[in-house]
Amino acid sequence: MRARTLAPLLLAFLTAQRLVELRRARANERWARAQGAAEYGRAHYPLFFVLHPTWMLFTLLEGRASRGRVNLPALLVFLAAQPLRAWVMRSLGRYWNTKILIVPGGQRVTAGPFRYLKHPNYAVVALEIASAPLAVGAWRTALAYTVLNAALLLLVRIPAEERALAHYAATQGDPAGH
Repeated sequence: MRARTLAPLLLAFLTAQRLVELRRARANERWARAQGAAEYGRAHYPLFFVLHPTWMLFTLLEGRASRGRVNLPALLVFLAAQPLRAWVMRSLGRYWNTKILIVPGGQRVTAGPFRYLKHPNYAVVALEIASAPLAVGAWRTALAYTVLNAALLLLVRIPAEERALAHYAATQGDPAGH
């Protein structure tokens, strides 16, 4: 299969997936707030709504311009990340969210992939951000967005989560969901 043929299919899949996940996140947010959840990291949250759609758009545009075939190893990495994504979400259950919400009285999730990694959800996203563009020959997009995602996660998001968890632990006990 040609990369330019897969690129729009990949965009359609990612768009549908992200929209379903946003719906689930909103339902989980309503539940968490009903439990008295506090939100942290609100200032950086809009950056994700710039990062992900532009990553998807540039994957499409660069992939459509590609004259090569689909990069099968990269596509397989992307496909392998999908059950991992589901495992993370299933392990977090109602605590899974796109926002940093700390639910009072909850316990930190240590089951599933959280037994092996502290932030497996971000590892899955990093795999996707690199592999999806590479699958369609969009190496510039893969490189640029891997760097942007790493900077956002390592410098902003993960420290914000860790501060939220530490703040909650210091004031009330062990938090759930992260």
